[in-house]
Amino acid sequence: MSSILVAAAPAANAENNPVLNISIFGAFVAVTLFIVIRASRNNKTAADYYAAGRSFTGPQNGFAIAGDYLSAASFLGIVGAIAINGYDGFLYSIGFLVAWLVALLLVAELMRNTGKFTMADVLSFRLKQRPVRLAAAITTLAVCFFYLLAQMAGAGGLVSLLLGITESVGQSVVVAVVGVLMIVYVLIGGMKGTTWVQIVKAFLLIGGAVVMTIWVLAINGFSLDTLLGAAVEASNRDPQEAILGPGLQYGANPWDFLSLAIALVLGTAGLPHVLMRFYTVPTAKEARRSVVWAIWLIGLFYLLTLVLGYGAGAIVGPATIAAAPGGVNSAAPLLAAALGGPVLLGFISAVAFATILAVVAGLTITAAASFAHDIYANVVKKGNVPPDGEVKVARRTVIVIGVLAILGGIGVQGQNVAFLVALAFAVAASANLPTILFSLFWRKFTTRGAVWSMYGGLVTAIVLIVLSPVFWGMPTSVFKDVGTAIWPLNNPGIVSIPVGFFLGWLGSVTSRKAEDAKKAAEMEVRSLTGYGAEKAVDH
Repeated sequence: MSSILVAAAPAANAENNPVLNISIFGAFVAVTLFIVIRASRNNKTAADYYAAGRSFTGPQNGFAIAGDYLSAASFLGIVGAIAINGYDGFLYSIGFLVAWLVALLLVAELMRNTGKFTMADVLSFRLKQRPVRLAAAITTLAVCFFYLLAQMAGAGGLVSLLLGITESVGQSVVVAVVGVLMIVYVLIGGMKGTTWVQIVKAFLLIGGAVVMTIWVLAINGFSLDTLLGAAVEASNRDPQEAILGPGLQYGANPWDFLSLAIALVLGTAGLPHVLMRFYTVPTAKEARRSVVWAIWLIGLFYLLTLVLGYGAGAIVGPATIAAAPGGVNSAAPLLAAALGGPVLLGFISAVAFATILAVVAGLTITAAASFAHDIYANVVKKGNVPPDGEVKVARRTVIVIGVLAILGGIGVQGQNVAFLVALAFAVAASANLPTILFSLFWRKFTTRGAVWSMYGGLVTAIVLIVLSPVFWGMPTSVFKDVGTAIWPLNNPGIVSIPVGFFLGWLGSVTSRKAEDAKKAAEMEVRSLTGYGAEKAVDH
């Protein structure tokens, strides 16, 4: 059976119909733009633009969180990683899912109770406003930029596959078009429009993944054992059974795996665009409900990636996936083509495209809010901003971020998007998470500790990434086969995350002056109970 299907995969790909694909894309873009325009009619204040007027229910926000979290890395990157590297690829699914539990248990509700629009609201609550807000805004922008790179790389590979574009110039044009669309969505819709796009996208993505999973299992007699056997038979590894066990990707360097695991598990709790989602609900109770919904949806999806990944390996074949435009990121669309021909390929690709658009919109509005609210309004203007001034600056920031994301996305074409997102997780866990945890749980934490932790974790992570095989010496590096990597690990988390925690502690214990004890006590009560938070948020 598997040999017939492997032979059928290129044939299905040959039926690729660019006109049909573009038509499905166009229809989706038209529908979502209509939703965004309808949702944007009440965007009058900063609370409307940044937090959607806090008008979403728990289940709605749960779908939106799933829409934000299940990015191109989850769909395109992980399915491709499992198809090529088997067990080691599935580690991304496990890491992303476990990470969500850390975010739920440690920071989600506490951040919602203490904050207003951005992560910096929480971090600066009991510390000196200007230095902490500036540092938090810079780390937020850095994390969002790394995450945007991953989404843009996924968009370039996906649309290039659909249109049969193999030249890098054509893929660069595709990345630019995605960037322009993203800018339009965020400029018009703000957080409310972005949230509705994420809800629609989460519904379509999980629904499409369920259909494809049932289809793959039906082909294999609803036997996971038969599916895994077919994946082994189609594997181009030696021995073939290696795809079922650990070591294909991380066997040569276990430290790289450990570094990746730490970054994935701790990264979510420091991702500013995920944390910002909790400000779109009216109460702490709805924030808890939204988390429960999100965990069920996200957990279901990551279980499906196991079947989809091994299904792509069995039905399409690793060699075909690796040779396709978009490389490893094309596994899910190629599986759709092999199962249902051009129609299913067009639909699944439109869903993946929607995934990218929704996530980049969420990232962009988070970055814009951080710059406009934290740097412009609170650091530069010291709070003296007219009612519409902050939103105007946020909209201009969206354009700048969009242009930078386009340029960066062109530079990282061909990289696995799950791998690129893991770098964003490492930066978030190094620069943001130590300060968030210290702020929420350690009364003796000081402004110096916060600033040292954020800047130190950020700089350490970025320097190690620049010195690593991500940039130098490998066929998949940004500078392909050029130079030699000084730092041997692809992910910096194993060093940069402890550095962030250590500098937060060191800065605090060496501070001459303790912070306001009353403010620390107030923050503790507010974060644990929500008392006073609603009034402060709407003030």
